[in-house]
Formats: sequence, C-alpha cells, structure tokens
Amino acid sequence: MILKALYDYYHRCEGLPAPGLEEKEIGFLIVITPEGRFVQFEDCRSDKNSARTFLVRKQVGRSSSPVANYLYDNCAYVLGFCNPDKAKNESARQKEADKTRKCYDVFIRKVQEISSLFPDNAAITAVRRFYEQGRENILEQAMRDPLWEDIARNLSKKYSTFSFRIQGDKKIVAEKRELLQLETAEDDGGGLQNLCLITGQRGPSVETTTATMIPGSQATAKLVSFQVNSGYDSYGKSKCYNAPISQEAEFAYTTALKALLGKASRNKFLLGTRTFLFWASGSSQAAQEAELSLFSLLGFHDEKKDDPNAHVKKVRDVFQAIYSGQLRTTLDDRFYILGLAPNSARIAVVYWAETILRDFAGRIMNHFNDMELADNRPDKKPYQGIREMLSAVTLGGKVSDATPNLPEAVARSIFQGLPYPFTLFSSCIRRIRAEQSPYLARVAILKAYLNRLNDENKKLYIMLDRENNNIGYLCGRLFAVLEKIQEDASHINSIRERYMNAASATPSAVFPTVLNLSVHHSEKLNEGSKIFHERLKQEIIGKLPADGFPPHLDLQDQGRFFVGYYHQRQDFFTKKSETNEQSMDNN
Repeated sequence: MILKALYDYYHRCEGLPAPGLEEKEIGFLIVITPEGRFVQFEDCRSDKNSARTFLVRKQVGRSSSPVANYLYDNCAYVLGFCNPDKAKNESARQKEADKTRKCYDVFIRKVQEISSLFPDNAAITAVRRFYEQGRENILEQAMRDPLWEDIARNLSKKYSTFSFRIQGDKKIVAEKRELLQLETAEDDGGGLQNLCLITGQRGPSVETTTATMIPGSQATAKLVSFQVNSGYDSYGKSKCYNAPISQEAEFAYTTALKALLGKASRNKFLLGTRTFLFWASGSSQAAQEAELSLFSLLGFHDEKKDDPNAHVKKVRDVFQAIYSGQLRTTLDDRFYILGLAPNSARIAVVYWAETILRDFAGRIMNHFNDMELADNRPDKKPYQGIREMLSAVTLGGKVSDATPNLPEAVARSIFQGLPYPFTLFSSCIRRIRAEQSPYLARVAILKAYLNRLNDENKKLYIMLDRENNNIGYLCGRLFAVLEKIQEDASHINSIRERYMNAASATPSAVFPTVLNLSVHHSEKLNEGSKIFHERLKQEIIGKLPADGFPPHLDLQDQGRFFVGYYHQRQDFFTKKSETNEQSMDNN
C-alpha cells in the first residue's frame, strides 16, 4: 500500500525526473581540459550539509560487490582514494585499500564502456584520457589542489560525490543529454519478466532497490531491502526476485520518495529522529490546500519573518472549508502520512495512515477544538502543532529528548482521531510539577487528553466552567483564588512554589494551611477586593463534598486540578480586560 501510494504520487506530480534519471547532490566537480588534464576542483556545496543538485542517471543499487554509477560517484570510485585514518590497524588498512582499488577499476571500466559507445563525444573522450594518466598521477595532482584538505575531511558527508566538467563548458559530463540517452544491458532485467507487486503488470524486475537516505540514516539505507540467507529466500529466489518489483515501479516510488524528502519539500516535517511525509492522492484544489496547510502547521518557519498565528488561522480555515464542503472532495480523495526512522542500514516505517481527505480534515479540526483554550497572551504563539506539544513535555523544550515512540503516538492521535497517549499526559504532569509552571501549551495537552477519555466526567471547556463540580477542578480553581489573594496583597506568589505540587496530589494535607494564610493576606486588601475574593472562595468551597478536601487525587484529577487552576487565572484577567473595555465605552 505504501509503495503503491508513492508510485501514484510520482505519476500525478509534474516536474519529477523522467525514468532513468534523478536529481543528485554532487559536492565537487573535477574540472579537466578537453585533452583530459586536471585543472582544479570546483566546490558545489551550498552550505555545510548540502550541495547543488544535477539531473543525472539514477544511482545504481549496490550490495557487496562494487558497481559504478554513471559518470559520477564517491571518492573511492572516482579517484581511488580512501581515508587511511578510517582503518584501525594495518590489516584493516590493506583491506580498505584493496576494496577502494576494486571500486576505482570498476569506475574506469564504466568510463571505457561509455567511451566505446560514444567514440565521437568530446566530453567522454576527455574523461577517458584523464584516467589514462594513471591513478598515482591523478591523486598527486588532486592533492596539490587548495580544496583537497577540505574534501578529505568531508568524505563521509552525503554531498561527497564527484563528477566532471570540461573547462569552458557549463554542464557537467554526467548530465549531458547525448550521454543520458544510453540504454545499458542491465536495464532489461536479465530477460526476466515477473509480475510486479506494485502495478500488477509483468515487466523486468530489479535485483536490489535504490538507497534513499533520510536524516540520521546511512547513505545505503533503503525502504525495501532483503537479506540473503536470512529466512526471506524461497523457491531458489533471492533478493528482490523473491518479491518482484518492476524497474518502472521501483524507479517511480523511489523518485517520489526522494522528492518528498528533498531540501525544498513542503511535504515533510521532522520530529527528533523521525521523518514524517504527507501527500494527497489527487491534485484537486482541496488536496493541494490540505498539503500546504499541514506544512504551515507542522513545518519550520522563521518567526522573525512569518506570523505563526497567521499560519494556524490559515490551517483552520482550509480544513474547515474541506470538512464543511466549501472545498469539494470525493470519496476517492485520500490523504497519506508516512513516518520513517533510521534503523541500521535500513529505513524503518514507524507510522502509516491512509484516510479519506474529508475525514482527515475533520480529525484536524477535532484536534484544534480539543487543544483550544482561552489565551490572554500578547503574542499568542501557536501551540497546537506536534512539535510544540512535545516541546512542552520535555526538559528545556528539546523535542529530540521526547520519550521514544512518543512522536508517532501523538501523530497517530491527531491524524486518526485516537485518544492522546498516556505518556504525553504523564510527561506533561511531571514537567508542571518540576517547574511549577502550568502554562498554556501544557494545560491544553491535559484538557485534550482528558476530553478524549471515555469516562463519565464532565468535559472541560475552553474557558472557566462554573458548573464543573469535579473535585480536582474545584481544588485547582480554589488554589488559583488563594494565589491571587497573595499576589494582590503582597505582589508575590510564593504559595505556588511551596504548595502547588502537594495541593494537586494531597489536597487535605495542604489546603487548611493555605486557607489560613489567605486570611492574613486578605487583611491587606481593600474592602471591595476582600469581599470579591471571599465570595469566590465560598462559592468554590460550597461545592466541595461534605467531608471536605480529599486525601488524594488520582492522576486524571490532578490534570483537572491544573486545568481548573489555569481557567480561574485566565478568568481573572478576562474580567479585568472586560472591565477596562466597559469603562472606556462609558467615557
């Protein structure tokens, strides 16, 4: 299902590389004369982690034996150089040198093969003459170049790929159209015609699939791969012949995957070590708006240039329009989300969801409604995104420190309409206790988690609910009132630092002390403020059970404590704002 969705995405998108080609990052070019003499290295890096991309022949799949790419490759293939510091001892150094020499010889044979097919092509002739100088002479010239030390330090980088450019030419040799038209013998699949598991049609199969690197993975990581002699072989078939994928289908799904993972892609977001990709099945206006809106909610933005609240408002408007039918969709319009994680030499699929587009829009709206709270902050930064939620429950706000598997669990809750994970709720409680800071994002998580539970407790609202008689909610409200009395009287809030954690867990052990303190604090208030706070205290206390404060609150009621506390605090500021507005109107 995943491969078929990627295959369809390739065929619906415009501008993706044609069959047999791909956009490849190439960090360094070897500039040579038409006679094949070395001139210099050309640096094609755009920053420390990426480089320019060129449209070249699709990279080959490799197993244990060396196979050369089409007029571009890494340093071992193109220059026959390996980093001697990589080996731990003399034996390992010799083994690495032998392997590098084999790679270099394979690349030279590839150049000679292409040159024999295009004897009149000046570019490939120049490359062939370059290699006729011998490996020692080539390395000697390369090492004299000012860029060599930097190249040698970055051989493990993703962009550490080399190709050729003829001096005075604008295009590199590997992207010249007259050479890209070559059909090699390996493209016919050895004459084997198998039934493709993706398309259902017969065609030449691939032996191994193409590597597709994701953040944190090895360069050889693949979405689909098989091990030899590890239980996957059957009926004398090995590698991908055991689960046939046609060359055409393999090219389509790997090209689509690389496009979704690209630097400029607006169909992905990162959470720690997880990479999430999303796309729609069609190209209708609703599908395109859904993709762009989800990126606005979950992608990275420069807050100095962009207004984050504008992004969130746009997302809500778009998904509301899809769900209400203003943006028309059909039952065939689907939305896909794929979560990937690095796993040794492979790519692990940690999340996959396929949903009808309209249903998906409804689930996003449900998430917004569940997370919505009264917000009196001047900046009102958004807090509904997965990254903001994970940041709220980790030390120092580091998303990478989130509990393993929590990102995909939160994604599953949002995108599939499931209850939010208990780990998110418990982590949020712990961070509030550690910092005595039940701020907006954290309280929104508690509210959203509790509202999705199938229990008999009253749902929590956006603003203060005076009809909510849950014991945890009432205790939170009362604590907020007592804290406000101290703030108004002494302009400090020490009771939150000293008593909040205990009050949220064991109310009967703490509230008598805090209530006694509030009596002394009330004496410092003016008469009007004293009457207001006393009435509010009695209103809340009057709703408590006859036996008084409970000795213990379970974890769910502790969450309701912090929601009640937040609601009551916000209600104070809301009333003050309303009073100011009314006085201005009267004037």
